[in-house]
Amino acid sequence: MEHLVLIVLAIIFYLLAAGSFSARLLLADRSDASILQPAALAAGALGALVHALLLHAQLLGDSGLNLGFFNAGSLVGWLMVLLVLLAALRRPVENLAVFILPIGAIALFLGEVLGGPAQTARATAGLEAHILTSMLAYAVLSLAALQALLLAFQDHQLRNRHPTGLIRYMPPLRIMEEILFQILWAGFVLLSLSLATGVIFLENIFAQHLVHKTTLSVAAWVVFAILLFGRIRFGWRGRKAIRWTMGGFLALMLAYFGTKLVLELILQR
Repeated sequence: MEHLVLIVLAIIFYLLAAGSFSARLLLADRSDASILQPAALAAGALGALVHALLLHAQLLGDSGLNLGFFNAGSLVGWLMVLLVLLAALRRPVENLAVFILPIGAIALFLGEVLGGPAQTARATAGLEAHILTSMLAYAVLSLAALQALLLAFQDHQLRNRHPTGLIRYMPPLRIMEEILFQILWAGFVLLSLSLATGVIFLENIFAQHLVHKTTLSVAAWVVFAILLFGRIRFGWRGRKAIRWTMGGFLALMLAYFGTKLVLELILQR
């Protein structure tokens, strides 16, 4: 019963935070809108705290780490919420938070309902570092993908001269692009660390059960590297940046969760 209460509380806090961020966007021109920012951050932080308690019980057991498909999804959802809340302290990412917080609530719910017993493993400190950087990289680059989608929507609206509805509450296009590349740089560094720790601490990153994940992760790293080089050297922006971001994220999504989906839910290994 207590466990169920915590799940409900976390979801309520997440949805309250999302509602507060939405209200702040809609009421941005009013003087009393400023009080919604701390309210949204507080609700989101409480939700993330309760989510963390639930994750601790779900992921850590006597037999080792439980990183099954839905548990891993819940962990990534929690990391995304945490990252967007931290970013909201300094950057105008309310429009991103409006989407991320409900995603965190859904990931939590699925993790608790469907993330039952799965294969567990004892992890060395090096392997834990690899897992942590991998999950952080995926969470950050998931934020980048969502930011790219919002940027694509904003760009489409402006090109077609229909700056109405949601677009009126979004930061200027230049700011949106700056935020996208800031997220991309952070995600690229973490992905590089993830690959480096994999090489160092995994016995064979091209073992049969890892080869697809490794290959797709390296492919994603190459895509993001080309994108960031293109930004520095040729000033890539707009639609080109959006396409490369989504291409890299698709490869990463297949690497992280596509492999887990096939192995655990389809082949049941």
